[in-house]
Amino acid sequence: MTVPILLDCDPGHDDAIALLLALASPEVELLGVTTVAGNQTVEKTTANAIRILELVGREDVPVARGADRPLVRDPFVAAYVHGESGLDGPDLPPARREPVTQHAVDFLAARVSGKTLVATGPLTNVALLLALRPETRPDRIVLMGGAIAEGNVTPAAEFNVWADPEAAARVFASGIDVTMVGLDVTHQALVTRRHAETLRASGRVGAVVADLLAFYDRFHREIYGFDGSPIHDAVALAYAFRPDLLETRELNVEVDCESELCRGRTVVDLWRRSGREPNAHVAVGIDADAFVALLLERLASLG
Repeated sequence: MTVPILLDCDPGHDDAIALLLALASPEVELLGVTTVAGNQTVEKTTANAIRILELVGREDVPVARGADRPLVRDPFVAAYVHGESGLDGPDLPPARREPVTQHAVDFLAARVSGKTLVATGPLTNVALLLALRPETRPDRIVLMGGAIAEGNVTPAAEFNVWADPEAAARVFASGIDVTMVGLDVTHQALVTRRHAETLRASGRVGAVVADLLAFYDRFHREIYGFDGSPIHDAVALAYAFRPDLLETRELNVEVDCESELCRGRTVVDLWRRSGREPNAHVAVGIDADAFVALLLERLASLG
Protein backbone atom coordinates (compact mmCIF):
# COMPACT_ATOMS: atom_id res chain seq x y z
CA MET A 1 0.00 0.00 0.00
CA THR A 2 1.33 3.42 -0.94
CA VAL A 3 1.19 6.52 1.24
CA PRO A 4 -0.04 9.65 -0.62
CA ILE A 5 2.29 12.47 0.46
CA LEU A 6 2.67 16.17 -0.19
CA LEU A 7 6.10 17.57 0.67
CA ASP A 8 6.41 21.15 1.91
CA CYS A 9 10.11 22.02 1.93
CA ASP A 10 12.91 24.57 1.56
CA PRO A 11 15.74 22.80 -0.35
CA GLY A 12 18.43 22.81 1.25
CA HIS A 13 20.70 19.78 1.12
CA ASP A 14 18.70 17.56 3.46
CA ASP A 15 15.37 18.59 1.86
CA ALA A 16 16.79 17.63 -1.53
CA ILE A 17 17.85 14.22 -0.22
CA ALA A 18 14.42 13.76 1.40
CA LEU A 19 12.82 14.53 -1.95
CA LEU A 20 15.05 11.96 -3.66
CA LEU A 21 14.12 9.41 -0.99
CA ALA A 22 10.43 10.00 -1.70
CA LEU A 23 10.99 9.58 -5.44
CA ALA A 24 12.98 6.38 -4.91
CA SER A 25 10.46 4.73 -2.58
CA PRO A 26 7.65 2.64 -4.07
CA GLU A 27 5.73 3.05 -0.81
CA VAL A 28 5.32 6.78 -1.52
CA GLU A 29 2.90 8.41 -3.93
CA LEU A 30 4.32 11.94 -4.18
CA LEU A 31 1.39 14.19 -5.11
CA GLY A 32 3.32 17.43 -5.25
CA VAL A 33 5.96 19.67 -3.73
CA THR A 34 5.45 23.09 -2.16
CA THR A 35 8.25 25.45 -1.24
CA VAL A 36 8.86 28.05 1.43
CA ALA A 37 11.61 30.50 2.33
CA GLY A 38 13.99 29.04 4.88
CA ASN A 39 17.34 27.55 3.99
CA GLN A 40 17.39 30.07 1.16
CA THR A 41 14.96 32.53 -0.42
CA VAL A 42 11.75 31.05 -1.79
CA GLU A 43 12.92 31.79 -5.34
CA LYS A 44 16.01 29.62 -4.75
CA THR A 45 14.25 26.86 -2.79
CA THR A 46 11.63 26.60 -5.55
CA ALA A 47 14.27 26.40 -8.26
CA ASN A 48 16.13 23.80 -6.20
CA ALA A 49 13.07 21.58 -5.85
CA ILE A 50 12.60 21.71 -9.61
CA ARG A 51 16.30 21.02 -10.24
CA ILE A 52 16.16 17.86 -8.11
CA LEU A 53 13.02 16.62 -9.87
CA GLU A 54 14.64 17.29 -13.25
CA LEU A 55 17.78 15.44 -12.15
CA VAL A 56 15.76 12.22 -11.99
CA GLY A 57 13.38 12.93 -14.88
CA ARG A 58 10.33 13.54 -12.69
CA GLU A 59 8.96 16.66 -14.32
CA ASP A 60 5.50 15.16 -13.81
CA VAL A 61 5.60 16.12 -10.11
CA PRO A 62 4.14 19.64 -9.74
CA VAL A 63 5.89 22.29 -7.68
CA ALA A 64 4.09 25.28 -6.12
CA ARG A 65 5.88 28.28 -4.64
CA GLY A 66 4.74 29.49 -1.23
CA ALA A 67 5.56 32.04 1.44
CA ASP A 68 8.58 34.26 0.90
CA ARG A 69 8.87 35.28 4.56
CA PRO A 70 7.69 34.21 8.03
CA LEU A 71 4.29 35.26 9.35
CA VAL A 72 5.60 38.16 11.46
CA ARG A 73 9.39 37.77 11.75
CA ASP A 74 12.11 39.15 9.53
CA PRO A 75 13.28 36.61 6.95
CA PHE A 76 16.55 34.81 7.58
CA VAL A 77 18.28 32.27 5.33
CA ALA A 78 20.79 29.59 6.31
CA ALA A 79 23.38 30.29 3.63
CA TYR A 80 26.07 29.53 6.23
CA VAL A 81 24.93 25.89 6.08
CA HIS A 82 23.59 25.46 2.53
CA GLY A 83 25.53 28.04 0.52
CA GLU A 84 24.39 30.86 -1.74
CA SER A 85 22.37 28.57 -4.02
CA GLY A 86 20.91 26.53 -1.18
CA LEU A 87 22.38 23.43 -2.86
CA ASP A 88 26.06 24.30 -3.07
CA GLY A 89 28.36 21.42 -3.95
CA PRO A 90 27.26 19.68 -7.14
CA ASP A 91 27.20 21.35 -10.55
CA LEU A 92 23.45 21.17 -11.15
CA PRO A 93 22.01 22.94 -14.22
CA PRO A 94 19.47 25.73 -13.72
CA ALA A 95 15.81 24.77 -13.47
CA ARG A 96 14.23 24.48 -16.90
CA ARG A 97 10.58 24.89 -15.89
CA GLU A 98 8.55 27.22 -13.75
CA PRO A 99 6.40 26.28 -10.74
CA VAL A 100 2.66 26.04 -11.23
CA THR A 101 0.75 29.31 -11.06
CA GLN A 102 -1.12 28.38 -7.87
CA HIS A 103 0.28 29.62 -4.58
CA ALA A 104 1.42 26.75 -2.34
CA VAL A 105 -1.49 27.33 0.07
CA ASP A 106 -4.07 26.97 -2.70
CA PHE A 107 -2.16 24.01 -4.14
CA LEU A 108 -2.21 22.24 -0.78
CA ALA A 109 -5.85 23.13 -0.16
CA ALA A 110 -6.83 21.38 -3.37
CA ARG A 111 -4.91 18.19 -2.61
CA VAL A 112 -4.03 17.61 1.04
CA SER A 113 -7.35 16.62 2.62
CA GLY A 114 -7.01 13.13 4.06
CA LYS A 115 -3.38 12.88 2.96
CA THR A 116 -0.01 13.00 4.74
CA LEU A 117 1.72 16.37 4.74
CA VAL A 118 5.46 16.11 5.35
CA ALA A 119 6.88 19.52 6.27
CA THR A 120 10.66 19.91 6.30
CA GLY A 121 11.05 23.69 6.34
CA PRO A 122 9.64 26.58 8.35
CA LEU A 123 5.93 25.98 8.86
CA THR A 124 4.68 29.21 7.27
CA ASN A 125 2.79 27.57 4.41
CA VAL A 126 1.16 25.06 6.75
CA ALA A 127 0.09 27.77 9.20
CA LEU A 128 -1.36 29.86 6.36
CA LEU A 129 -3.27 26.82 5.12
CA LEU A 130 -4.76 26.28 8.58
CA ALA A 131 -5.73 29.96 8.88
CA LEU A 132 -7.01 30.61 5.37
CA ARG A 133 -8.51 27.23 4.52
CA PRO A 134 -9.63 25.81 7.88
CA GLU A 135 -11.97 23.36 6.19
CA THR A 136 -8.93 21.64 4.64
CA ARG A 137 -7.32 19.14 7.01
CA PRO A 138 -4.50 16.77 6.19
CA ASP A 139 -4.85 13.34 7.75
CA ARG A 140 -1.56 13.97 9.56
CA ILE A 141 1.45 16.25 9.56
CA VAL A 142 4.95 14.83 9.92
CA LEU A 143 7.34 17.70 10.50
CA MET A 144 11.07 17.98 10.82
CA GLY A 145 11.67 20.57 13.46
CA GLY A 146 12.24 21.31 17.09
CA ALA A 147 14.04 19.32 19.74
CA ILE A 148 13.54 18.18 23.29
CA ALA A 149 16.88 19.35 24.60
CA GLU A 150 19.05 21.18 22.07
CA GLY A 151 19.19 23.72 19.27
CA ASN A 152 21.14 24.24 16.06
CA VAL A 153 20.52 27.90 15.20
CA THR A 154 20.58 29.05 18.83
CA PRO A 155 21.37 27.10 22.01
CA ALA A 156 17.62 26.72 22.56
CA ALA A 157 16.04 26.31 19.13
CA GLU A 158 16.10 24.28 15.93
CA PHE A 159 16.14 26.32 12.71
CA ASN A 160 12.75 25.46 11.17
CA VAL A 161 10.81 26.35 14.31
CA TRP A 162 13.04 29.33 15.15
CA ALA A 163 12.56 30.79 11.67
CA ASP A 164 8.78 31.07 12.13
CA PRO A 165 7.79 30.21 15.69
CA GLU A 166 4.30 31.70 15.36
CA ALA A 167 3.61 29.36 12.45
CA ALA A 168 4.91 26.37 14.40
CA ALA A 169 2.75 27.28 17.41
CA ARG A 170 -0.32 27.33 15.17
CA VAL A 171 0.50 23.88 13.81
CA PHE A 172 1.00 22.32 17.24
CA ALA A 173 -2.30 23.88 18.41
CA SER A 174 -4.25 22.70 15.35
CA GLY A 175 -5.64 19.45 16.74
CA ILE A 176 -4.32 17.62 13.68
CA ASP A 177 -2.29 14.43 14.18
CA VAL A 178 1.23 15.94 14.36
CA THR A 179 4.51 14.05 14.60
CA MET A 180 7.60 16.07 15.54
CA VAL A 181 10.90 14.66 14.29
CA GLY A 182 13.54 16.76 16.01
CA LEU A 183 17.28 17.07 16.43
CA ASP A 184 17.32 14.58 19.29
CA VAL A 185 16.82 11.74 16.81
CA THR A 186 18.15 13.19 13.55
CA HIS A 187 21.57 13.87 15.11
CA GLN A 188 21.88 10.15 15.89
CA ALA A 189 21.80 9.03 12.23
CA LEU A 190 24.87 10.25 10.36
CA VAL A 191 25.72 9.67 6.72
CA THR A 192 29.51 9.46 6.66
CA ARG A 193 32.18 9.95 3.99
CA ARG A 194 32.27 6.19 3.53
CA HIS A 195 28.55 6.17 2.84
CA ALA A 196 28.95 9.08 0.43
CA GLU A 197 31.62 7.24 -1.57
CA THR A 198 29.31 4.21 -1.79
CA LEU A 199 26.66 6.49 -3.26
CA ARG A 200 29.15 8.07 -5.65
CA ALA A 201 29.90 4.65 -7.08
CA SER A 202 26.20 3.93 -7.64
CA GLY A 203 25.73 6.26 -10.59
CA ARG A 204 24.92 9.82 -11.66
CA VAL A 205 22.34 10.62 -8.96
CA GLY A 206 24.46 9.04 -6.25
CA ALA A 207 27.39 11.20 -7.36
CA VAL A 208 25.25 14.34 -7.03
CA VAL A 209 24.25 13.30 -3.51
CA ALA A 210 27.90 12.66 -2.64
CA ASP A 211 28.76 16.18 -3.83
CA LEU A 212 25.89 17.59 -1.77
CA LEU A 213 27.20 15.76 1.29
CA ALA A 214 30.78 16.94 0.74
CA PHE A 215 29.59 20.55 1.09
CA TYR A 216 27.01 19.89 3.81
CA ASP A 217 29.52 17.96 5.94
CA ARG A 218 31.64 21.07 6.49
CA PHE A 219 29.14 22.68 8.83
CA HIS A 220 28.61 19.54 10.90
CA ARG A 221 32.32 18.81 11.23
CA GLU A 222 33.12 22.38 12.25
CA ILE A 223 30.26 22.90 14.71
CA TYR A 224 29.68 19.41 16.12
CA GLY A 225 32.77 17.42 15.23
CA PHE A 226 30.51 14.88 13.50
CA ASP A 227 32.01 12.30 11.18
CA GLY A 228 29.36 13.01 8.55
CA SER A 229 25.99 14.70 8.38
CA PRO A 230 22.53 14.14 9.82
CA ILE A 231 20.00 14.14 6.98
CA HIS A 232 17.29 15.66 9.16
CA ASP A 233 14.52 15.96 6.60
CA ALA A 234 14.98 12.50 5.18
CA VAL A 235 14.29 11.05 8.64
CA ALA A 236 10.89 12.76 8.73
CA LEU A 237 10.12 11.63 5.18
CA ALA A 238 11.13 8.06 5.96
CA TYR A 239 8.93 7.99 9.07
CA ALA A 240 5.91 8.84 6.92
CA PHE A 241 6.09 5.39 5.31
CA ARG A 242 8.34 3.48 7.72
CA PRO A 243 7.06 4.36 11.21
CA ASP A 244 9.04 1.48 12.71
CA LEU A 245 12.21 3.53 12.29
CA LEU A 246 11.31 5.90 15.13
CA GLU A 247 10.10 5.53 18.68
CA THR A 248 7.58 8.24 19.55
CA ARG A 249 5.74 9.36 22.67
CA GLU A 250 2.51 11.34 22.94
CA LEU A 251 3.53 14.58 24.66
CA ASN A 252 2.60 18.21 24.91
CA VAL A 253 4.69 20.63 22.85
CA GLU A 254 4.50 24.40 23.23
CA VAL A 255 6.52 26.85 21.14
CA ASP A 256 8.17 29.81 22.83
CA CYS A 257 7.28 32.91 20.80
CA GLU A 258 7.92 35.47 23.53
CA SER A 259 11.45 35.07 24.85
CA GLU A 260 14.41 36.60 23.07
CA LEU A 261 16.78 34.02 24.53
CA CYS A 262 14.54 31.02 23.85
CA ARG A 263 12.70 32.13 20.70
CA GLY A 264 11.49 29.07 18.83
CA ARG A 265 12.25 26.57 21.57
CA THR A 266 9.92 23.58 21.49
CA VAL A 267 9.08 23.09 25.14
CA VAL A 268 8.40 19.36 25.28
CA ASP A 269 6.69 18.12 28.44
CA LEU A 270 8.75 14.95 28.54
CA TRP A 271 7.81 14.07 32.11
CA ARG A 272 4.22 15.43 31.90
CA ARG A 273 4.74 18.12 34.51
CA SER A 274 2.58 20.86 32.93
CA GLY A 275 -0.82 19.20 33.15
CA ARG A 276 -1.40 20.01 29.46
CA GLU A 277 -2.81 17.32 27.22
CA PRO A 278 -0.50 15.76 24.62
CA ASN A 279 -0.75 17.46 21.23
CA ALA A 280 1.97 15.65 19.27
CA HIS A 281 3.81 12.41 18.74
CA VAL A 282 7.40 13.32 19.58
CA ALA A 283 10.26 11.21 18.27
CA VAL A 284 12.46 10.07 21.15
CA GLY A 285 14.43 7.22 19.56
CA ILE A 286 15.65 6.07 16.14
CA ASP A 287 16.95 2.87 14.59
CA ALA A 288 19.82 4.79 13.04
CA ASP A 289 21.40 1.82 11.24
CA ALA A 290 18.09 0.85 9.62
CA PHE A 291 17.43 4.44 8.52
CA VAL A 292 20.86 4.90 6.95
CA ALA A 293 20.63 1.51 5.24
CA LEU A 294 17.22 2.42 3.79
CA LEU A 295 18.45 5.81 2.62
CA LEU A 296 21.54 4.40 0.91
CA GLU A 297 19.63 1.58 -0.74
CA ARG A 298 16.93 3.87 -2.13
CA LEU A 299 19.27 6.62 -3.33
CA ALA A 300 21.53 4.07 -5.03
CA SER A 301 18.49 2.69 -6.87
CA LEU A 302 18.11 6.02 -8.70
CA GLY A 303 21.35 5.25 -10.57
